[in-house]
Amino acid sequence: MSIPIINADATNPITGKPLRSIMDYMRPGVLQLQSLPPLSLYIHLPWCLKKCPYCDFNSHEARGGEHDEKQYLAALMADLEAALPLIWGRSVHSIFIGGGTPSLFSPASIDQLLSDVRARLRLEADCEITMEANPGTFEKDRFRAYRAAGVTRLSIGVQSFDDRYLKALGRVHDRAQALAAVEEAALSFETFNLDIMYALPGQGPLDLERDLQTALSFAPPHLSVYHLTIEPNTYFAKFPPVVPDEDTAYDMLDRITELTGASGMKRYEISAYARANHECWHNTNYWQFGDYLGIGAGAHSKLSFAHRVVRQVRLRDPNRYMEGALAGLAVAQDDDVRRADLPFEYMLNALRLRDGFSLQDYMDRTGTPLSTIDAGLKEAEAKGLITRTGLKIQPTERGFDFLSDLQSLFLAP
Repeated sequence: MSIPIINADATNPITGKPLRSIMDYMRPGVLQLQSLPPLSLYIHLPWCLKKCPYCDFNSHEARGGEHDEKQYLAALMADLEAALPLIWGRSVHSIFIGGGTPSLFSPASIDQLLSDVRARLRLEADCEITMEANPGTFEKDRFRAYRAAGVTRLSIGVQSFDDRYLKALGRVHDRAQALAAVEEAALSFETFNLDIMYALPGQGPLDLERDLQTALSFAPPHLSVYHLTIEPNTYFAKFPPVVPDEDTAYDMLDRITELTGASGMKRYEISAYARANHECWHNTNYWQFGDYLGIGAGAHSKLSFAHRVVRQVRLRDPNRYMEGALAGLAVAQDDDVRRADLPFEYMLNALRLRDGFSLQDYMDRTGTPLSTIDAGLKEAEAKGLITRTGLKIQPTERGFDFLSDLQSLFLAP
């Protein structure tokens, strides 16, 4: 494949921003990365049946149930091909198909998507391929068809098994659909994830416990359990619901950790619980400050080169994205991460992991010396937020409880 040569003064006609050539990514800089981290691929399918009132993801209602799968798949492949020079020769360890609601796409479209990806990228033999699915798009044997298409891991957005809270969250499915979807996933996949939310409007500790016990009754290999947060620019931000107070939410979290532990699951990340060997590799790569190429409307990328770490964002609007991608111009933002920001960016991810990180990993992934985090580590240790064992750093229980305070110690001055 030939690498396109871009005029130094060229601009993206869609965004009006300068275009970068491959040589710009390779030029000398202030960082010194000795090796590149593992690489993942994120694919964003932006449509959903209905926008949830708490959702701040780049999702768009498929009005009348219409979304052009064929055109969007063509745009994804054009986007991927334009990005190939940035990851040339690298293997992909995991793929995550997120949204929106990817399960709105037919199994035949997902089969085509994964076939097209395999034709363009070198995937590891044990590549984890996760796809998000919602019970509201569930049909019998549909999940089995996704498995046949090459998906190895399903992530089901259940959120709750209680109709009261599903209604409060604006979900399009009910308890019966949630139960049927999880049962089908357990029959079709060796590993799968259930998304559960807590601290919901009107929810009490016993309500949360019933939800969690229902989820655990399926012996899920993985659970992602999230506190409902009111995000800016959402319906809930304009019309905030009444949710449990902070102390009650903390009690709920303690009970979640207790019940999952009793069921043989380990809290390996701030919001993730898994049985042995069922941790999500794709998300772990994020938290370990690995690389990921994001394609699709609004997708984010983090890519490392010998002398810089780059973040990109694709065009957000699906129609603008398809137009731009098919013209080779899908990228809306493309910036180097400032050296001064790398300590915080790394810690924002790595400190979410219960096992923490190694100091050698920090140097390898950021290309900066330990002196850039020494003051923050000393303060964190003095406050009892981390422990240091040789070259290993781990958040304490207190550090986990006050994670934002811990992470903020590494903000650029």
